[in-house]
Amino acid sequence: MIQNKIQQIKSEIGNRKLIIVSKKRSLDEIMSAYNTGHRDFGENRVQELIEKYHNLPKDIRWHMIGHLQKNKVKYIIPFIHLIHSVDSLGLLEWINKISNKENKRTNCLIQVKIAEEDTKFGFSKSLTEKFIVSNYKSNYPFINIKGLMGMATATDKKEKIEQEFQKLKYISMKNPELNTLCMGMSQDYKIAIKNESNMIRVGTYIFS
Repeated sequence: MIQNKIQQIKSEIGNRKLIIVSKKRSLDEIMSAYNTGHRDFGENRVQELIEKYHNLPKDIRWHMIGHLQKNKVKYIIPFIHLIHSVDSLGLLEWINKISNKENKRTNCLIQVKIAEEDTKFGFSKSLTEKFIVSNYKSNYPFINIKGLMGMATATDKKEKIEQEFQKLKYISMKNPELNTLCMGMSQDYKIAIKNESNMIRVGTYIFS
């Protein structure tokens, strides 16, 4: 069943990047997805991410997709493939500092707050626009900023979701170098694809 759903999702999204959200999933469930040839998995808690990193194949590309606290950055920098949830300048500076110590450049996405919910984090629209035209490559030499990420409001109103995704799409167009646009999860990835997302994160649909 897992294999069939992965195949279906991949046929729908074409050449867009699929991140399988594996939070709270067992090692056996993850291995079922892994055995289809998939290698990109996302976790939202640092402790769970570290445990899975140590207990699963080392060619998995791990993505940190949840809110990240500064004091936990040091635990994931050595092996993380991409941090999706850089939601403040302070966190960005800390990732840069720890990456310097580890002598590596860490791949990151800037999280933009496009939803109205207080539970969502991220750069404001105005701060994002200022940042993407700034000299960020020199300011954060140990970070490779790949693009932008945003999560829509949890609602059944498709028009609202689309408006929020469009907001992020227009921001991303202002700096073509930031060529990763990460939007869309199990409940709204089809709307995200319509709005030019090229990285989606699906877990519930695949494992349910």
